[in-house]
Amino acid sequence: MNAWLHFGTGNEPRQTLNVDVIEAPISHHKRGLSYTATGYGNRIPTIYKVKWNGKWRRVYAACYSNVASTYIGKPNAWLATVSVER
Repeated sequence: MNAWLHFGTGNEPRQTLNVDVIEAPISHHKRGLSYTATGYGNRIPTIYKVKWNGKWRRVYAACYSNVASTYIGKPNAWLATVSVER
């Protein structure tokens, strides 16, 4: 697996970095359940963790329709968006 962190917003220069990624499912993933009743939300934990600044950080998804944006950081204050390729 490969993962990329994408930094930058708006008109500022963007930077993309390749980082380590692991699968680290949590309890609802292991039971085959959705994190929310609807499957939508702004901080839905995924099965992935990426290594950034020497720490493993959970990748979250913001999903409000049939597509989600994955990120690390806090809701409304994303540190970076994340792309994971299996």
